[in-house]
Amino acid sequence: MQLAQKIVIADDHPLFRAALKQAVTQAVPGVTILEADTLAAVQERVESHDDADLVLLDIHMPGAQGFSGLVFLRGQYPGIPVVVVSGSEEPQVMKRAIDYGASGFIPKSAPLEVISEAIVAVLQGEEWLPQEISESLDDLVTEEDQQFAAALASLTPQQFRVLTMLTEGLLNKQIAYELSVSEATIKAHVTAILRKLGVHSRTQAVIAAQRLGVELPKPAM
Repeated sequence: MQLAQKIVIADDHPLFRAALKQAVTQAVPGVTILEADTLAAVQERVESHDDADLVLLDIHMPGAQGFSGLVFLRGQYPGIPVVVVSGSEEPQVMKRAIDYGASGFIPKSAPLEVISEAIVAVLQGEEWLPQEISESLDDLVTEEDQQFAAALASLTPQQFRVLTMLTEGLLNKQIAYELSVSEATIKAHVTAILRKLGVHSRTQAVIAAQRLGVELPKPAM
């Protein structure tokens, strides 16, 4: 008997999460759906359900720095495919998502039928991009970016949480309070983060993390 499949839907907009749930239910009868509205919540869901079959990830969620969430998930949970679902629909953004390890990219403007089709394809082990996106796009991720992505993927889940909070401008004392640990523990995490990323200061770490950034899509007029 085949176990029910489990899919994480990660998006901070309730209406779009509802649309994704509808598409997932159409594509995968009997599916178990786990929802998350921040990157921290995504981490919690995946840590608690490391047998998940797929993560549908919005790269503009609270706590995410561009592709940082994608890179983290691919590094820590390489067995779980991740499909980026985003309103940033430029071909270059789609190609970067694939280069950083996504199994697909679904534009938020896609009809529900297309989203369902993409989900089925990825669950069958395929890579999915919109038909109009050429597979022959030039490689848009530099070797330096790839090295940084590999370093970011080497962070532990707790180190990744600390780095996310650093990018939000929090001090060690504030991070310690948020994570319910001592300030000395956070200091040790920061030291390990700087070493793994090959930088010498918190500021350099934040600037490095911004390499993975993606411009927010412009709102429709």
